[in-house]
Amino acid sequence: MSEEKSAYTPIPSVQRLPVYLHFLKDLRRGGQRSISCTQIAKQFNQLSVQVRKDLAITGISGRPRVGYKVDELIDAIESFLGWDKETTAFLVGAGSLGSAILGYHGFNEHGLRILMAFDSDPKKIGTTVHGYPVFSPETMGIQAQRYRVDIGILTVPADQAQESANRLVEIGVRGIWNYTPRRLVLPENIVCVDVKLSASFAVLSKRLADSRGLDVAGEKPRDKSPGKSY
Repeated sequence: MSEEKSAYTPIPSVQRLPVYLHFLKDLRRGGQRSISCTQIAKQFNQLSVQVRKDLAITGISGRPRVGYKVDELIDAIESFLGWDKETTAFLVGAGSLGSAILGYHGFNEHGLRILMAFDSDPKKIGTTVHGYPVFSPETMGIQAQRYRVDIGILTVPADQAQESANRLVEIGVRGIWNYTPRRLVLPENIVCVDVKLSASFAVLSKRLADSRGLDVAGEKPRDKSPGKSY
């Protein structure tokens, strides 16, 4: 049996699903056939009720005293995320970041297939990066007529971001994965997700700064400067 999906999908829950999915696939490779929310919660140091809520958004429900069948749970998560269907992409900007993305093959597990890359650098046009051909951005429309493309992955410099996004919209993409720091102005029907690398690093940097004020026991060390008594 399945639970009715909520009209509102909490983003934190969606972000946790790929983590659960990776864990579940490891379990399946190890031969485990069923699992409970309690077991998943223990693995990720979370409350069991939170895990249950996260999984419920996929439409699946567990069985009393049994939990979930691992295969069914994997299928439910992949279907909910759309990873059971192929999503095609053009990557725009074959610089350092774009090249790194092209070299990452884990996207294939999630149904994402990058078709090709585009770059305005004449030295890169006509070459391949990690096996992907690099074309001039001016040929993007022609390539879009030959291939169905769902999303654009934007890894260009910030000053080229809006122009590149406009070109992707013109060729008919439905979504943009924006790795640039530029806030894009897009039609309402275009789905855009910003990958905020600097914001993510800011969180890490702040936590590191806070941790420097803690001793090994996790407590702030006392001031042992001369003149202090304890």
